[in-house]
Amino acid sequence: MGGEKTHALLLEDLIENAGGCAVVDGGFATQLEKHGASINDPLWSALCLIKDPDLIKRVHLEYLEAGADILVTSSYQATLAGFQSRGLSIEEAESLLEKSVKIAVEARDKFWVAKKRNSGHNYNGALVAASIGSYGAYLADGSEYSGNYGVKVTLEKLKDFHRRRLQVLVEAGPDLLAFETIPNKLEARACVELLEEENIQIPSWICFSCVDGESAPSGESFKECLDVINKSNKVSAVGINCAPPHFILSLIQRFKELTDKAIVVYPNSGEIWDGTAKKWLPSKCFDDEKFVQFALKWRDAGAKLIGGCCRTTPSTVRSISKALKARKPVSNIRQIA
Repeated sequence: MGGEKTHALLLEDLIENAGGCAVVDGGFATQLEKHGASINDPLWSALCLIKDPDLIKRVHLEYLEAGADILVTSSYQATLAGFQSRGLSIEEAESLLEKSVKIAVEARDKFWVAKKRNSGHNYNGALVAASIGSYGAYLADGSEYSGNYGVKVTLEKLKDFHRRRLQVLVEAGPDLLAFETIPNKLEARACVELLEEENIQIPSWICFSCVDGESAPSGESFKECLDVINKSNKVSAVGINCAPPHFILSLIQRFKELTDKAIVVYPNSGEIWDGTAKKWLPSKCFDDEKFVQFALKWRDAGAKLIGGCCRTTPSTVRSISKALKARKPVSNIRQIA
């Protein structure tokens, strides 16, 4: 239990060191595509683990330079089953999962060593969060935004699906785990039970997707979902990712009523993803200036971790970081080694 406490305090220290609200990085696939990567594939951004791992490191470094306090790994859609469907062996698939963490850690360490040489730097020692996308992300059919997995997907099936990936990612040495775009109570329960069964000693967060601004995509209330999570001391934070930013303020206020855990939010830009057609639909989206205006409101409403998801960029994160840290207290600041 001592190790668990140390890791949890590391996350708490990061938030405190950032002035009470730490910055999560932004859209990963968005930035890969900006650099010319072709990822219209069931593996999505995880395809670059096979084809161009150097580009993954480059994107991590861009987000660190922009002021991110937390790097989320490129493993969101990286699954053992997904890699094996491409003809890779189980050993090769596990190696790619490990690589997603190693690349992020290497980027963080390289960046941090360089910045520590500059006594006037204004960066924190970033943490690495291993991304664990929902079962729907693996299906690549948009079901992480519907929660409709069908009657054949049981609690045990979800735990079996996630278990070995969780083990491999933890063994690779991240600072925390990020369960992302969870669409229903069943998968939230599977994540919580897996953390307990595997006796995971690093903190985690569980983020839900949301398509109506009020409930989980499955139609279940967030009270139902958070009741499951609140029982676990393995989960340090809960929140929302890849939902439209105009939903976020009211959801933070709702979550504050439902949980004592830290709240993490990293919405998309407001554009709408058509999971069937595999394309972004025209819609009213937030530019960096508007994103920052809302990020300050999210922080004031109680969010402790704020970043961006799809269609946000290092420019978005730089703007968020600059705005949030402009009010950072100057006393009692501890650097994370």
